[in-house]
Amino acid sequence: MIILGLTGSIGMGKSATASLFREEGVPVYDADAAVHALYAEGGAAVPHIEAAFPGVTESGAVDRTRLRTRVLDNPDAMKLLEGIVHPLAGAAQLDFRKTAHAEGAPFAVLDIPLLFETGGDRHCDFTLVVTAPAEVQRERVLARPGMTPEVFQSIVARQMPDADKRARADFVLSTAHGFDFAQDHVRAIVALMIRLAAERKR
Repeated sequence: MIILGLTGSIGMGKSATASLFREEGVPVYDADAAVHALYAEGGAAVPHIEAAFPGVTESGAVDRTRLRTRVLDNPDAMKLLEGIVHPLAGAAQLDFRKTAHAEGAPFAVLDIPLLFETGGDRHCDFTLVVTAPAEVQRERVLARPGMTPEVFQSIVARQMPDADKRARADFVLSTAHGFDFAQDHVRAIVALMIRLAAERKR
């Protein structure tokens, strides 16, 4: 089974691109959704995060706003949090891979925001970076509820520059040209991955 790593900085359209792969019938692992599940009531990360950051949980779930306040612009706190979450998310990703393989999928997509930053690209056969002009990115992100320019800058500072991601990617898709443009590119990549998977079996 071929693994395609999908990534892109905040506001670039990565989640929308992941949805296009799902529409083509491709199994997609959503790293953000996996983390949300870990933070939710009864989630495996909740007791560990509360122990490390007392007061950031409520009703058995992590309050993401409180947690963000504790770790934002604090490298040591962020490293501690990542040490808790990454192994748990890694286990969820492994379960996804096993299931997709068992179901006979020729290839699967790993939707991971910090793919390059965490070295996750080492476990992928190919990588796809979703991009958009900086002004489009900023406009999209600041339109989100509760987002401020300060929070946006803090998030961007933690992410690898878009130009560096594009330089490392096997495929680059711009979401600045509309839905049809993105969909055509996704379909072309799906066709290529299926062909390559079939060639590997020969």
